[in-house]
Amino acid sequence: MTTQTTTETQAPATPKAPKALSYATLGGAVLSFASTFLAWTWTAEFPGNLTVDGYPGGLQLLTLTGALLTAVLVLGGLGIPGLRWATPGGKYASVRLMALATFATTWFTVIAIAVELGGLVNLEPGAWLAAVATALTVALSFALPREAEPTGTSGWATFAAFFKAPAPAAAKELPGWAEILLIAVAFGIGLLAFTYGIGTEGAEDFLGFLLLIGFGVAALNKSGLSRRLTGLTVKHKNVTVTAAFVSAFAFPFTQTSDAYTSVGTNILIFATVALGLNIVVGLAGLLDLGYVAFLGVGAYTAALVSGSPNSPFDVHVPFWAAVLLGALASLIFGVIIGAPTLRLHGDYLAIVTLGFGEIFRIGMQNLDGTSGPDITNGPNGIPNIPDLEMFGFNFGESHTVLGVELGRFSNYYLLMLLVTIVVVLVFRRSDQSRIGRAWVAIREDETAARAMGINAFRLKLLAFALGATLAGLAGTVQAHVTYTVTPAQYKFVESMPPNSAFLLAAVILGGMGTVSGPLIGAALLYLIPAKLQFMADYQLLLFGIALVLLMRFRPEGLVADRRKQLEFKETGQLDTPKGDIGLSKAGV
Repeated sequence: MTTQTTTETQAPATPKAPKALSYATLGGAVLSFASTFLAWTWTAEFPGNLTVDGYPGGLQLLTLTGALLTAVLVLGGLGIPGLRWATPGGKYASVRLMALATFATTWFTVIAIAVELGGLVNLEPGAWLAAVATALTVALSFALPREAEPTGTSGWATFAAFFKAPAPAAAKELPGWAEILLIAVAFGIGLLAFTYGIGTEGAEDFLGFLLLIGFGVAALNKSGLSRRLTGLTVKHKNVTVTAAFVSAFAFPFTQTSDAYTSVGTNILIFATVALGLNIVVGLAGLLDLGYVAFLGVGAYTAALVSGSPNSPFDVHVPFWAAVLLGALASLIFGVIIGAPTLRLHGDYLAIVTLGFGEIFRIGMQNLDGTSGPDITNGPNGIPNIPDLEMFGFNFGESHTVLGVELGRFSNYYLLMLLVTIVVVLVFRRSDQSRIGRAWVAIREDETAARAMGINAFRLKLLAFALGATLAGLAGTVQAHVTYTVTPAQYKFVESMPPNSAFLLAAVILGGMGTVSGPLIGAALLYLIPAKLQFMADYQLLLFGIALVLLMRFRPEGLVADRRKQLEFKETGQLDTPKGDIGLSKAGV
């Protein structure tokens, strides 16, 4: 009897059940993948034409992608050579999230088909198979063993931990060429995802895309892969910056229509202005609620001197001169407004800058020849701004580059990309300089910074002026892109960005003090309202709910530097690798 007990005690437990569940989950993912090759509905009235057998289309492509990624994560958890590298943070948690992503996208599609076409009778066998297969995959994934969570945490903390990235396991260091290749592949996938999202034709396609991206990013974060890739971008900073801008440069060459490059151009304008505001808010800690006025100063200056027949000045200067004049005018306005107001702090400064933004808009509206001098044509603005022409290259005409015909908005997209590069370089150099460190010191504790001998007023005025200059630079391009400059474009809150409220939200949402944060925040805040126009009446409500959730679960923003993570999280909860100060230092 004693011998038997000893033998049973020493016998190792065999993990047959988890492995069997993993294979069953893999089978559910394969079944979900196969369902996308069957018709989901009988009529082509639903967007994406889901009526074809053997050829996925529309939202079926999202289910296919989610099922494929679920299978990859399951195989990585099973220890398949090569794929195990993609799941350094754990075997099962990322599988659950990716299965949820596929389930959410698929069931959203099935429900949308039934609602829009008038009942479940419009579903073909492929849709039923997809619904059952994705539900089965989710159920099996949640039956997998759970990684140990800290005891004594609240319900909110437990829920947040479900999405939190674990510490990645140590992995064998890859050769340098392999790491660079992984960075290039990551940015290539990012370009592909952005191209698909911006090219979605209906609101249904875009909502399904958002569901897959939201849960998918959480799954990759939970797997530890995102932290591992972040470490590579920090290690290869110059390669990362190059890959980012090469991907952005390639975007117009992936488009067959100029309609979507127009969205990309406006996103770059919005993102560039948000980066300028990031200097004021993210580095210096100055809450500016009227920042969009500096964009308007640059736009109006360019409109007045670029040869518009509606301009009261018979002046047509070259574009480089218009850029310098717009940036200089914004700089002067920044100094004029900043000098008397930057001695205020906190809410008082916010109220004064909000007042300045409204004063600018009302002032431009009253310079109509009746309430004031005839300079801006009042509420009608300055229309008919001619297209740019530099070195014989007319931005309003189509041109063939590398065998691809680029339309008007593609030309302006590439020009705006160059402006963005300039703004990013200015931001990075400022952040890493002695002045940048002084701005951060003022942001964290102005009294302590003054005690250390920092001239807080002069440095705050410098940040205000530099941010205004960058906004004016973007405004000169915006004037030519939109053909018309009107006061209504520069309200505090408008239906579409850029405006002061959305600019500030882009900085906070993306991550203050980083480079990639405002770029991502601006892209999301511009693209979502543009694609979901049927939600225009509820836009601000949904926007407010999103901000509340963000402040609760990720107050440091989507992309946070290490300073913000140290401010909002315990040391053991940091998402960035040890010793890293985030993606901002990688320049991504």
